[in-house]
Amino acid sequence: MGNMIGSGVFLLPASLAPFGWNAVAGWALTIAGALALAAVLARLTVAFPEAGGPTGFVERAFGRVPSFMIGWAYWISVWTANVTLAVAAVSFLSVFVPELADHMAITTIALIWIVTAINWRGARAAGRFQIVTLAVKLVPLAVVIALIPIAFAGDRPVALTPFPAEGLSWTTVSASAIFTLWALLGFESASVAADKVDRPAITIPRATMIGTLATGLLYLIVCSAIILMLPADAVAKSNAPFSLFVERYWSHEPALFVAAFAAVSALGTLNGWTLVQAELPAALARQGLLPAWFARENRHGTPANALILSSAIATVCVLLNASQSTSEMFNAMLVLSTSVTLWLYLACAGAALRLGVATPVAALGLIYAVWTLWGAGLDVSAMSLILMAAGLPLYWWTRRSTT
Repeated sequence: MGNMIGSGVFLLPASLAPFGWNAVAGWALTIAGALALAAVLARLTVAFPEAGGPTGFVERAFGRVPSFMIGWAYWISVWTANVTLAVAAVSFLSVFVPELADHMAITTIALIWIVTAINWRGARAAGRFQIVTLAVKLVPLAVVIALIPIAFAGDRPVALTPFPAEGLSWTTVSASAIFTLWALLGFESASVAADKVDRPAITIPRATMIGTLATGLLYLIVCSAIILMLPADAVAKSNAPFSLFVERYWSHEPALFVAAFAAVSALGTLNGWTLVQAELPAALARQGLLPAWFARENRHGTPANALILSSAIATVCVLLNASQSTSEMFNAMLVLSTSVTLWLYLACAGAALRLGVATPVAALGLIYAVWTLWGAGLDVSAMSLILMAAGLPLYWWTRRSTT
């Protein structure tokens, strides 16, 4: 849940507002598709607990080269997502300290390395930090949920967006589902750190299924309330739709604190994905797909080399994009991260079908993954394939050096 509930949910209603009730249908389809894919990952973990996560499942089904390509590209998507999250956290914090916006690159890099230091202490330290930030980030979501019945019970009538007379549009629902999927990215992250989890065959399926369902329901209720209980134009133009809702149905002062909660949310998600960015290349190294150097651990059990290298690459990425505006950097990193993750979902669903694990659910997950990949666009898909192929020289070098 900590990895899924990040900075995006606080901005998502603005993107979904033009879709109205079609966005509600998009949420329903996305939650169903995400649960199908989460169930596939959970069943694969139970069937092959020693596989080491998604890349291990892909290797068992399709071989080493596809496994490396998926894992390599997914690793890229993780550290680019971390840049996005750090930028978002700084953006929210700049509401209270405007000077931070004038030094966006330096502040973003500082946050990346603060969270890296937390993860250096091991998975337990990162997990404790994640629990605290998750508790904080749930506060504004809980506030919106509490305000819904209060608003309908109040003296002032709620101008609820009417259901479209022509009914729902499949094209519009499909378009909205791309945004809703982005908000649920991360349900696969529990399985990536399988070797750091107690009783993975039990714990990871529970975390994956409960976390996905709980997050999906929270998003469905909260985002639907904001886009249906406020004027669509106002929400679409707002930089802080949560604050707009709280101000409309409570008061102005509490709305100001939403930015603080959003900053903590982004920071907590950055922490969770920093754990993944270290564990993923380490898992590939243990499979013999990357040099053993990536799997070397410090005394806390952290893949220290992989952690430091990933954060260093993220730092370089920030410096190379320092001339861009906050929104430009955020959008560029977002598109790159989302597109590659879709291929991971597709590969895991295909692996389950090939291995005969949860076949009916895997078929549904495969259909959903293909649908969302198609909805993302050909240019995004092509970019993902190029990223996968870019790491092949390193794979072949690793193979030659170990034979």
